[in-house]
Amino acid sequence: MEKYLTTLNSEDLPKYIQISKHIKRLIDTNIIEDGEKLPSIRKLSKFLQVNNDTIINVYNRLEAEGYAVQRIGSGTYAKKREYTKSFKKDYSDIFKKLTLEELKGYIDFTGENACSDFFPLDSFKAVLNEVLDRDGAEALANQEALGYYGLRTSINKYFWNNEIDLENILIVSGAQQGIDIISKSLVNVNDNVIIEKPTYSGALSVFKGRRANIFEVPLEEDGINLDVFKEILKKNKIKIFYLMSYFQNPTGFSYSLEKKKEILELALEYDFYIIEDDYLSELIYDSNIKYESFKSLDINDRVIYIKSFSKIFLPGIRIGYLVSPEKFKDIIQNAKVDTDISTSSLMQRALQLYIEKGFWKSHINNLNIIYKEKYVFMKEKLQEILGDLIRFKTPGGGLNFYIKLSENVKIDSITLFYKCRDKKLLLTPAFMFFKHYKDGDSYFRLGFSKVSNADIIAGLIIIKEIIKSE
Repeated sequence: MEKYLTTLNSEDLPKYIQISKHIKRLIDTNIIEDGEKLPSIRKLSKFLQVNNDTIINVYNRLEAEGYAVQRIGSGTYAKKREYTKSFKKDYSDIFKKLTLEELKGYIDFTGENACSDFFPLDSFKAVLNEVLDRDGAEALANQEALGYYGLRTSINKYFWNNEIDLENILIVSGAQQGIDIISKSLVNVNDNVIIEKPTYSGALSVFKGRRANIFEVPLEEDGINLDVFKEILKKNKIKIFYLMSYFQNPTGFSYSLEKKKEILELALEYDFYIIEDDYLSELIYDSNIKYESFKSLDINDRVIYIKSFSKIFLPGIRIGYLVSPEKFKDIIQNAKVDTDISTSSLMQRALQLYIEKGFWKSHINNLNIIYKEKYVFMKEKLQEILGDLIRFKTPGGGLNFYIKLSENVKIDSITLFYKCRDKKLLLTPAFMFFKHYKDGDSYFRLGFSKVSNADIIAGLIIIKEIIKSE
């Protein structure tokens, strides 16, 4: 280990902090392996020409921060930090324990939804009142297992040109419930499932919960790597492929038409089904991106389509829908009934009227204007403020940027999260989007939906200062 400690930072910090920071980098980058014995106090102090107390402080600090274990009579051993449980708890605690008022004191880059400030409250309130006046107490009753007939009819009319069998449209309480219901219906223990790498953490948790065998396929800018995908298909009997067709979470990538068509052909050839999570496809800012879902191209009934209204409308209104292949219609619908019988009747009726009156289309058009401006601003400031400290691809739509820390940057995304949190800034490290968490060390996601332009600038400056301080 000593050869890697020949050059220490010249920053104005106590020697023991400089040494401990350097050893942490060596552990994080696997130059010092997990469980490797560190030099004795006397040996390291002699090599670095510092006194024994300095190295004692170094090892005590490493142990306190979870980077080392000291064993009496044996020595000190490196410990690769285990982030999975502790980080997930820390991350979720932010949103569980902080009040909305307290969260306002943070610069919050974790947003995945449209900001509630842009919610059309007046028009939605008018629609709610009209539904209650029209339907009375019936609006509050949960009556239809597939979902409110009027809403399913409007979805078919305005989003699918009446090309879908109404019996195949099922109203659900958001995309997460849709994924869960499909998995309960179709995925059994040791079934083989393919996911994108990285992927939406909620879907990953569902498939892990079903104890499926999970295969990851790396994402490219226009969709998954088809060479890797085909190799997996040749060697394994795949049941389900879960994907996000537009502005994938977390990468922001969208599938090209060519890859969509080839994947659909492979689904028929290798007899697997596709779960298409249509995420934020309403927010397209780049005119070169055309909307054409897998489901709309699906002539062999191989796609299970999921759409959430919560992401683009309001998270508190938990409504979405799925379109199932004829083969799985009954089993998926039965799983929905077993889960919660029916989604809120009042909200379904209100959303139906909202769509029917043209308010939905107007709302989406307004969001596109607002968020395209913010998207352009965020892109420019990322380049201007963080510059060569990061790498990123422009998604052309959606509400997030997926950031890779440059190779010369020493900090990892988890450490960056904690240091940002200490400065009242929240971001999302990417490790939760990978089956193997270490794959996300260099990536993080920044959402711009809930931050002002001023906070975007202030937040990126904080991130820059933290990265440069390491």
